[in-house]
Amino acid sequence: MRGCVFCEIVAGEAESFVVASDAGAVAFLDINPLGRGHTLVVPTRHVTDLLDGGADVLAEIAPVVEETSRLLVGRLGAEGLNLFQSTGAAAGQEVFHFHLHLLPRWKGDGVLDGLLGTPSGAEDLESLHHELVG
Repeated sequence: MRGCVFCEIVAGEAESFVVASDAGAVAFLDINPLGRGHTLVVPTRHVTDLLDGGADVLAEIAPVVEETSRLLVGRLGAEGLNLFQSTGAAAGQEVFHFHLHLLPRWKGDGVLDGLLGTPSGAEDLESLHHELVG
């Protein structure tokens, strides 16, 4: 898609640091990393977000996600790994081409400190469950 930087990366038209790829996906280092080794995995076809691509896009990228996860943990010696994805501007999506973030983690790195917030009470969960499934 014209004007999509991730499509340009997939096509080899934009500079990137690719770490893994196959016919369905490309993994490259994030230019604004949250931590060492922060990598994005994108499908080779243009898909706006998870709701646009559905389960198919997850299946397409899964082999590269696994390969890249093993690479990041194995080569960087990470003690863990976060995977996250944002759908829509309200969730922080800035490039509207589906992408999954892989973030290598080490104990005490503080990378996502404060992100999880405070736990909900049981009453909140019961009400939310009813709202979601009736």
